[in-house]
Amino acid sequence: MAHAKVKRLPVVDHVGMLQGIVSRADLLKVFLRDDDEIAEEVRREVVAYLFAAPVSAVRVDVRNGVVTLTGHARDTSLVPMAARLVRAVEGVVDVEFELMRSEGPAEPMAAPANGGENLSRA
Repeated sequence: MAHAKVKRLPVVDHVGMLQGIVSRADLLKVFLRDDDEIAEEVRREVVAYLFAAPVSAVRVDVRNGVVTLTGHARDTSLVPMAARLVRAVEGVVDVEFELMRSEGPAEPMAAPANGGENLSRA
């Protein structure tokens, strides 16, 4: 958009009907979210839900929108689902995993604090 010096673009549906207008600010807004806010949402909505106990065994770091999950998880088969949920968090640019399987049986999943309302975005 900047290269073509266009400030706004029309958004059309599959038959070409105008559905709205998108601006540069609309497109950049998602990248302007604070890393600490992203980390807190990932901890609350993904880590606490999928890797329930102990949550402290999975560390969440965010740098420039790139989320890195490190530590130990009892059920590493949940990593693909976690990747999808983390990518659905507003402001996330990419996700990296450095999780190792910990010993012991998998713990039952705990319900997210808000009933999972944000998890439906995945």
